[in-house]
Amino acid sequence: MNNQFDIIIVGSGVMGCATAAYLLRMDNRLRVAIIEKDPTYRRASTILSDGNVRVQFNLKENIQISQYGNEVLKTFAQDMAVGDKIPYVDARYQGNLFMVDENGRAEAEQGLQLQQSLGCNVEWLSASEIEAAYPFYKTMGCIGGTLGHEDGSVDPNAVLMGYKDKAIASGAQFIQGEVTNLLADGRQMRGVQLASGDKVMSETVLNAAGAWARDLALTVGVDLPVLPIMRQVYIAETHFEPDGFLPSIFLPTGLYAIHENGGHFLIGKSLPDDPVGFDFSVNQQRFVDLLWPELVDYLPAFERLKITGGWAGLYAVNTLDGNAILGEWPELRGLYLANGFSGHGFQQCHAVGRYLAELILDKDPALDLSVFTPQRILDNKPIFENVHRLI
Repeated sequence: MNNQFDIIIVGSGVMGCATAAYLLRMDNRLRVAIIEKDPTYRRASTILSDGNVRVQFNLKENIQISQYGNEVLKTFAQDMAVGDKIPYVDARYQGNLFMVDENGRAEAEQGLQLQQSLGCNVEWLSASEIEAAYPFYKTMGCIGGTLGHEDGSVDPNAVLMGYKDKAIASGAQFIQGEVTNLLADGRQMRGVQLASGDKVMSETVLNAAGAWARDLALTVGVDLPVLPIMRQVYIAETHFEPDGFLPSIFLPTGLYAIHENGGHFLIGKSLPDDPVGFDFSVNQQRFVDLLWPELVDYLPAFERLKITGGWAGLYAVNTLDGNAILGEWPELRGLYLANGFSGHGFQQCHAVGRYLAELILDKDPALDLSVFTPQRILDNKPIFENVHRLI
């Protein structure tokens, strides 16, 4: 195995593979290694994502990231095709409907104004307009909601495999192995060590290890405010089947329901006592006790349903401010970070992959994402998205 590279990427989830693909698009002479401990992706956050994408953010850069992602997805199948392998991402823009109560009015109005100023197709619907357009949804004291027509669902596996196959076809070397330690010499990165004892060397290493990012960074004394927090998604079958696709509904409490097809929905909610750690168990009783009663208030037809499946995955939660940590760690040259996405990493892979490739290659960024600099961790200066929209 070649053990000397220009760039090492730890983690072959969508963030790592997108960055590799962009690096090699910018310079196909680069020696890029992608190291992955589990190529089956059984517990990878990318594969376990519910695939939702949205432009409805309250931070300009997050909106612009999503806008770029939507542009990429339009030609993704053609651009990422490798021979006869064509990644069909099955993009479905049924819309996201964020219900707004009085407590969330100011943030919703602020976000809507910013989104519209950036050219996003998002509109305000009053409570009566929501119930008239979508009789299945009840507003239950909400004053209205914002409907993003450019929001929807995408197949995470197709996006991941598209970037992975393109990166490998462009020259990236895929190495199966578990990185146990980052290797540094003073203030300079030198490479990584695998569980096998092998060392893979480079002065540029990208930590794209998702929920495992903090443990990895600690091996060189970098303490990231990133925790692995388990989230559960339930698959529910209802007795009613709407015509066409309903917009996904997001309640002020964080509970959401994504219409998949017919009478099938994906349902989830981030709860305060969600386990911290590497827990992948699914507890259906939590749905019955905590989610179902609230769901029925807003969607009365859900009073009769059957849970037909579900899964648990990990959010890599940035406990400082819930936003991505992107770029080179200020105190260690060559250590680049793509961490702490807090549940919206999948949809941000396109712009983030391009941005990290630009930083690593010292190119002027097409989209300035320096607001997400790791320096803010050292300075303890959070940049908050908002309080009420938690997915």
